[in-house]
Amino acid sequence: MPPRKRRSYTAEYKVEAAHRVIDSGRTISEVARELGIDAGMLSVWVKDERRRITAAEATGDIPLEAAERAELQRLRRHVSELEKDNAFLSKASAYFAAMQKNQHGSL
Repeated sequence: MPPRKRRSYTAEYKVEAAHRVIDSGRTISEVARELGIDAGMLSVWVKDERRRITAAEATGDIPLEAAERAELQRLRRHVSELEKDNAFLSKASAYFAAMQKNQHGSL
């Protein structure tokens, strides 16, 4: 049997999965089944997120609410898309500038 490929998860995904347990009051097993992930792994994520929340509250920071986390995630995706667009446009601009320079140089 070939070895199973180990899946990796983003930090945002881990936090969102942990908050499905923390915010809803559902069990780790329920949420893990729903997401198709190992309950032990989700348990670690929940424990880590609870520690982060406790540490944030101890320093006076206010943890983000679910809607704020969703908005932050949406904005990060949007920024990523805009950065890709900018990179493409920079390359296209350089390409067309070179094309225009070559056309003027051969006249």
